Amino acid sequence: MTDLQKAEDRPRPQSLTDLFVSFTLIALQGFGGVLAIIQYELVERKRWLSKEEFIEDWAVAQIMPGPNVVNISLMIGARSFGLPGAMAALAGMLAVPLIVLLLLALAYSHYATHPGVTGALRGMGAVASGLIIASGLKLFNALKKNPLGMPWCIALGSLCFIAIALLRWPLIYVLLGLGIVGFGLAYRKLKP
Repeated sequence: MTDLQKAEDRPRPQSLTDLFVSFTLIALQGFGGVLAIIQYELVERKRWLSKEEFIEDWAVAQIMPGPNVVNISLMIGARSFGLPGAMAALAGMLAVPLIVLLLLALAYSHYATHPGVTGALRGMGAVASGLIIASGLKLFNALKKNPLGMPWCIALGSLCFIAIALLRWPLIYVLLGLGIVGFGLAYRKLKP
């Protein structure tokens, strides 16, 4: 079975309401970062995307301006139902979470110095870091099908980690530099 046939057999969003509700639920679960949640929901639970498609879409969302998760919601919504789908997914990603955020901000302004609140927020940060690392490890095997091959993927990923985490270079320069290198290498391998 080809990749195209597998993609055609994969479940898709059923309606604009399905998109809105799905992205609302994803956004409401995304405390401290949505990568782990959106990967689980879109790839493993709903199966709207394969791991490889998710990595490709996430890479595009990463280099576009704005929050990654908003960008990927727009792409999936537009792919499913055009502009109305993009707007439904975006509304789902932003509307209800905005209301919840405003209510939490109001409550936080009253209890920000309470030791239980500060401890809870520090604990959530550690959990969010673990979720992001776990998502990266889950998606690692999908790089086997990347046209660059595993050695180049590991090299580019390692350079990105070193530049961002250890050298603390600005993200935009790292993305542009390594992105151009990755683009060039992939173009050389895929050109007819």
